[in-house]
Amino acid sequence: MRSLPPLSSLRAFEAAARHLSFKLAAEELRVTPAAVSQQIKTLEDHCGLTLFRRLTRALALTEAGRAAAPALTDAFDQLEAAYGVMRSGGRDGPLTVTLPPSMAGKWLVPRLGRFHAAHPEIELRIDANAKLVQFDKEEIDMGIRFGLGSYPGLTCERLFATPTVPVCSPSLLNGPKPLKKPEDLKNHTLIHIQDTGAAAMEDTWALWLRAAGITGVDANRGPRFNDYVLAIDFAASGQGIALVGHVFVEAELASGKLVQPFANALQINERLGYHLVYPPTNASDPRLQAFRAWLFEERDQALKQSALLP
Repeated sequence: MRSLPPLSSLRAFEAAARHLSFKLAAEELRVTPAAVSQQIKTLEDHCGLTLFRRLTRALALTEAGRAAAPALTDAFDQLEAAYGVMRSGGRDGPLTVTLPPSMAGKWLVPRLGRFHAAHPEIELRIDANAKLVQFDKEEIDMGIRFGLGSYPGLTCERLFATPTVPVCSPSLLNGPKPLKKPEDLKNHTLIHIQDTGAAAMEDTWALWLRAAGITGVDANRGPRFNDYVLAIDFAASGQGIALVGHVFVEAELASGKLVQPFANALQINERLGYHLVYPPTNASDPRLQAFRAWLFEERDQALKQSALLP
């Protein structure tokens, strides 16, 4: 058993010792000066010592008061820090976010500087991994996943859809076999992307050609990549046409490194998209709340700039 006076009396003494004023201590603690004075008298009676010298227009610490005050300030600082850890559910380490490498490299990472500037107090750890995680068994706080948004037992919020558009090097537009209309695809290499972080689905080129009403083009031919960056670089080198989510080629389209070869080209939206997922028990984590709010702000800004709908 700890032999301690009432915590309220120690708190009153610590505040009064910092301010050397019962009035200012009372304002901080939201009580009356008389209540502070009474708490300090209780403490003095408990320890059998005088802690303050009450002067005519001032308040001074006695030797016993001066010796105890710094240690009590440190103790209350530690209590405040411990309470902060308690409120965060014990999560005072880095916020760990898992997401497919393509999403990390082409969309999230280029924007992370703005998050760190807005929240320097939050340490972020990015797990660029295509595999689905088990939140109850792995040290992962939240994830971004591509699919239909069906994740039983998890909170799931749609971040954005991925309108899929054909892109290529400008050199193909007026090359030996000009690329002017979708039917011209039969003369060019189709680049396929099989993102292992995505839900199983039909090849996107087959979907796109069918939706566009294009026949006579073999949707199965062409090299296959499991990484967006490699596929986009392959397309930018002039070796074929890639069918990619618009969000992954924003920078390349803006710089002219890639172009959309067909005016008003069909975009496949479907029901697929990127979703923010996390266990409901993590919803109160202030780190997660801050990152979630920032993500949606970035999403809204990106959609506004590209005129795409979520």
